[in-house]
Amino acid sequence: MVEDAPIVMGRIGGPYGVRGWVHVVSFTTPVDNLLEYLPWYLLRNMDWQPADVVEARGHGKGLVARLAGCDDRDAAALLKGLSIGIRREQLPEAGDNEYYWHDLVGLHVQTTQGMELGTVDHLLETGANDVLVVRGERERLIPFIQGQVVVSVDLGAGIIEIDWDPEF
Repeated sequence: MVEDAPIVMGRIGGPYGVRGWVHVVSFTTPVDNLLEYLPWYLLRNMDWQPADVVEARGHGKGLVARLAGCDDRDAAALLKGLSIGIRREQLPEAGDNEYYWHDLVGLHVQTTQGMELGTVDHLLETGANDVLVVRGERERLIPFIQGQVVVSVDLGAGIIEIDWDPEF
């Protein structure tokens, strides 16, 4: 992953109506938080391109938006499936013991005894807590519960230390 590449925060769904609006799938909670991070960048042909949001609003459980230069249904259909990204500096600073998921991806995970389990591939949101998906010699699902399972996170060193049975 390119260090300065935008952070994926959503994707374009299908067209909405005939005037160039699109459905937007937001990965933020709540979903309309995505509208706080403008401008957006769209990933087209492996290239991030800025996209100006002209109008946007909540719609059902998601969002709808009209982007500059997208004036009809055919233009909106060409945007379907594109990732929506924002620049890191658009995000507020994380508080103490708070982390953005994208900061955790790629970190090495080791037990308190120093056993390397692999690296964080991605995270899952469950009803109870977030879960680290760690890939090493095998895939492990480890609850991200600070102070109980997650002993420390050192972003600078790239290490998450956990109190976890490696056989589990």
